[in-house]
Amino acid sequence: MTSLSVCAAPHLPAGTLSPYSDGESGAVIDGFANHQRSEEGRGHCGQPLLPVTIRGEVPGRAMRGGADSDSYSSRKSVGSYHLSEAIAPKRIAIPLVILLLSLVFLVLPALSARAAMSIQEVTSSKGITAWLVEDYSVPLVAIRFAFDGGTTQDPAGKVGLANLMSGLFDEGAGNLDSESFQIKLDDVGAEMSFEAARDGIYGSMRMLAEQRDAAFDLLRLAVTEPRFDQAPIDRIRAQVLSGIIANELDPDTLAQRKWLEALYGTHPYARPEEGTRQSIATITPDDLIAFHKANFARDGLHVAVVGAIDAETLKKKLDMVFGGLPQHQALAPVADVDPKLNQQLEVNYDQPQTSLQLAYPGVERRAPDFFAAVLMNEILGGSAFTSRLFEEVREKRGLAYSVSSDLVDHQHANALAITTATRADRAAETLAVVREVVKRMAQEGPTEAELAATKKYLIGAYAINNLNSSGAIAATLLELQLDKLGSDYMQRRAALIDAVTLDQVKAAAKKLLSAEPAIMVVGPKHGEAKEE
Repeated sequence: MTSLSVCAAPHLPAGTLSPYSDGESGAVIDGFANHQRSEEGRGHCGQPLLPVTIRGEVPGRAMRGGADSDSYSSRKSVGSYHLSEAIAPKRIAIPLVILLLSLVFLVLPALSARAAMSIQEVTSSKGITAWLVEDYSVPLVAIRFAFDGGTTQDPAGKVGLANLMSGLFDEGAGNLDSESFQIKLDDVGAEMSFEAARDGIYGSMRMLAEQRDAAFDLLRLAVTEPRFDQAPIDRIRAQVLSGIIANELDPDTLAQRKWLEALYGTHPYARPEEGTRQSIATITPDDLIAFHKANFARDGLHVAVVGAIDAETLKKKLDMVFGGLPQHQALAPVADVDPKLNQQLEVNYDQPQTSLQLAYPGVERRAPDFFAAVLMNEILGGSAFTSRLFEEVREKRGLAYSVSSDLVDHQHANALAITTATRADRAAETLAVVREVVKRMAQEGPTEAELAATKKYLIGAYAINNLNSSGAIAATLLELQLDKLGSDYMQRRAALIDAVTLDQVKAAAKKLLSAEPAIMVVGPKHGEAKEE
């Protein structure tokens, strides 16, 4: 096992949760960084520093585009600086906020009915396809969409271009400058957001049904006619740059970058999605215009809509919003990559706590043994309070507040990540316990009782975790499209899980957990922390 070591400043900040999901799991992690499973009520201070989307079966995903479908989830980088944290919060008009608060209790009783909802595949006259769930229980419409590509398409020397662009869509479009556009957005009571992820550019809008014509028109302007005026570019660039400079003294960010480089070498997944001081400074309006033209095209578009709108009306809106885009994307090819395992990376900083991250081989979403791997992972460390790792590391020994494992996946890479944090003087012991639990799972697999209980949970929790709001449903539908699972997937899912045998789960455990992992240790050298 090779060993790399890098020293960092004495500070480890709290992490952020990446929001996006698709259906099986719930959170998507796009960078190697702090990860808190807040959706499952199990925050922890470890850093799952893997630049891959968490997809396995972790109920309760958020969105980088979506919610939990069955793949993976929220696609937003964790640990690195992104515009969603840098720019002003999403603008939500007061009328919309009041309406949402007043209607929340009307929505909850309808949750149980959503598992049997009807998904319509709607195709406009210009060939734009969307998945639609009509829901008139509240007068709202939610749209989620994604364009293939993402930050992997940043040109050489222009890293951070996609991220910067994602902060400029509501900073002026068409004949509206930044201020005018934002005033119009507030006037129609709509919420709009964009985000650049590793494998796609995600957008969303939530609007009042009675204002949908005006809201969709603003979305059309943002998607097809962004202005990229110099003043907003300079302002957003300055915000991103301030985050980059702050992160230069952040050991978590430094660790993340070293981890990415160690695992992915020169692959685009190893690059900082927010860019660098040097690359951000070189981005011009012409760069943004060219990137937008290459990436925002109809053949790379995926759309999901939920709410008070019918299919015929939606067809017209799809053509209005997206019909003016070019037909074909012009994307640079991105190679598949296997994370480099069998190595240990140490990032030293002087604090009482040490975080541990382990990376094992993963599984592709469409692989035949996907659900076997999902069930195995849930038993190993996916379940918040009943997993083997939780029992051995926290319950029996009190070594950590939380410990978890996640199936992580991007379009071009996948892995299984284990994360925890412990007292610095017990880091070696904690790592040894984690590795012993993994070894036992690889050799013996789970028990019949563990498998039966996990199947029941994953089947029963799906609607609660993935279909609990119009936004979550739209996010789930979007992820199902991206994973090419079919609009009937929700009806087939329970049978797919039930069909997995104990022998298949044992085989998945042996396949994924027998390899020598990559290990990241972030904390005092040799586990020796200074007394506070």
